[in-house]
Amino acid sequence: MNITTFWHGPLRRGRRWMFASALLAAPLWHADAHDGGATAFAHITVSGASVRYVLSIPDVAARPNAATRSGANGGLAVHDALAQALRDRVSFSGDGTACAAAAAQGAPNSANSNSISVTIDFACPAGVRVLTLRDDSFDVLGSDTHILAKIEHDGSTEQFAFATENREARFSLNAAPAAADGVGSFFVLGIEHILTGYDHLLFLLALLITGGTAWSLLKVVTAFTLAHSLTLTAAALDLIVLPGRLVESAIALSIAYVALENIVLRDRGMSKRWLVALVFGLVHGFGFSSVLKELGLPRDGLVGSLLLFNLGVEAGQAIVIALAIPALMFLQRVAWRPQAVRAMSAAVLVVGAVLFVDRAFLS
Repeated sequence: MNITTFWHGPLRRGRRWMFASALLAAPLWHADAHDGGATAFAHITVSGASVRYVLSIPDVAARPNAATRSGANGGLAVHDALAQALRDRVSFSGDGTACAAAAAQGAPNSANSNSISVTIDFACPAGVRVLTLRDDSFDVLGSDTHILAKIEHDGSTEQFAFATENREARFSLNAAPAAADGVGSFFVLGIEHILTGYDHLLFLLALLITGGTAWSLLKVVTAFTLAHSLTLTAAALDLIVLPGRLVESAIALSIAYVALENIVLRDRGMSKRWLVALVFGLVHGFGFSSVLKELGLPRDGLVGSLLLFNLGVEAGQAIVIALAIPALMFLQRVAWRPQAVRAMSAAVLVVGAVLFVDRAFLS
């Protein structure tokens, strides 16, 4: 192939992919890191017939729809508008009787002006044995929001993960908590976390599009799984603590590096791809752990939540790989495979570079 043919053929197609990728990457600059959505944190305390619900909403500035849905454009401050809107969408009932909600209060968190906390107090009937929470905050915050909740009652703590399809939870007061019921929701959260985590999926794509034998692909996936499981556990248990900015920047850099390696090395040197997956998998594990760490789970519930969250991540990862196998097999057989791999890698490289610059220098 001469230089003119290359310039107007594969390279031209690669340039088109890179340009398109730059346009696609722009909306991701200020997206929440690796979760494809947003995570809010609820702290619920039950004392007798009184229930306090505190919802911490990080980076409200990055959620323009939340302000519109809550009525902030009507003259109210964002935190006041959100407090009023959430009061109508969060409800408790005790033994089937609705709890009375007091006025909701919203205020910016002192540590971060873009983070807002909304507090709502509820008065429930005396002698309640079963407390039911219905949380429709997603109607205000957006359907891609997850709410991680910590519920403290009668000296015990339970954890639940709420999403648009999982809006209700029940707690038996004055009784041993049904741990499996609450902790089990973290399995679903793990699946959603990987399926909506565009940066983790891009990394997997960059690792797998070069193809290889079934044994080489198995080594890559196994190395990535073992590595991120190790650091996810270590970080969630506070055995290793790294700055979030450093972790997120390194994740973006891992995407760009693997894509660049695909372009430069092509099929050479790919026998060690499992080692690349192992090294960068350690970094991605710290990213996975951030969701659980921000909730501040107590030690007595952390092990179960951590295990099922990690199993959910692995299940989601297996789903992605299973869906990708037919496309990878097809790509192995076509004559234009090298050009396609370079074009896709160029697209992933641009997105990874944009994410790295944003996370390392702009966020």
